[in-house]
Amino acid sequence: MAVSPYVQAMQELFRANTRSREFPAHGAKVHSVAWSCCGRRLASGSFDKTASVFLLEKDRLVKENNYRGHGDSVDQLCWHPSNPDLFVTASGDKTIRIWDVRTTKCIATVNTKGENINICWSPDGQTIAVGNKDDVVTFIDAKTHRSKAEEQFKFEVNEISWNNDNNMFFLTNGNGCINILSYPELKPIQSINAHPSNCICIKFDPMGKYFATGSADALVSLWDVDELVCVRCFSRLDWPVRTLSFSHDGKMLASASEDHFIDIAEVETGEKLWEVQCESPTFTVAWHPKRPLLAFACDDKDGKYDSSREAGTVKLFGLPNDS
Repeated sequence: MAVSPYVQAMQELFRANTRSREFPAHGAKVHSVAWSCCGRRLASGSFDKTASVFLLEKDRLVKENNYRGHGDSVDQLCWHPSNPDLFVTASGDKTIRIWDVRTTKCIATVNTKGENINICWSPDGQTIAVGNKDDVVTFIDAKTHRSKAEEQFKFEVNEISWNNDNNMFFLTNGNGCINILSYPELKPIQSINAHPSNCICIKFDPMGKYFATGSADALVSLWDVDELVCVRCFSRLDWPVRTLSFSHDGKMLASASEDHFIDIAEVETGEKLWEVQCESPTFTVAWHPKRPLLAFACDDKDGKYDSSREAGTVKLFGLPNDS
């Protein structure tokens, strides 16, 4: 089978930019990494109850600030979709916090009913959805910081996301299904049997053409947004797929698990573009919004490689070999 010109070009690029570097971020493992919409900053959330923000300077991350205030693990975070100064963190302490990098302060603490494990910001920037361990999803007005709606689900809710048009809300669940609700009405539209086992993560591509789901069956499935049909599967991982990220042009998909590599696939063909070697399971991956740079974080807690090694590093792949 002939390799597509895009695959060839990207493989050449990664051959010259195959380095990964790690940057100390936290005192315990990192659960979540995310880039600001402009790509100038990377935020990380950790088991150590803090968030960190780095500035991307040429080919390195420079720590700008550490954000304290949560009383429990910061399990997930995300940035405002169009304001590069605001990000929000979800914590097991039954709150979410909105932070402003210009003042480095928490501008709002919103109390929720349970231990929060996942969070997303609507594409129009107006609403924050947060899911907790009791399968309740709360919709919070991003301006007034008040709850607009709350839904209790009868299934295990894993990850949540709006579609790019902001008119549908998607949940992946423990029965291997993708549940789709209308937004803002939150009326059930469809339930798709996506995987034979637990459906863990979901991501929409920036172009609005596809979304991808990762499952405990170690498969990543790619779905057509308009038709809601599965167009292909990626099956190079052997362990439950924990995290996914589309590149800025929607042409690459990174997926990771407890396998000691991150798979980078060409979206249109499913071909393997590259694999990023890791020494331990990967919790979170995020492509830069403008460049072929991948941020990720692994479970570096055991000292079997180097007992002096600090847990809680953030890693960057795609750096020039001579940097």
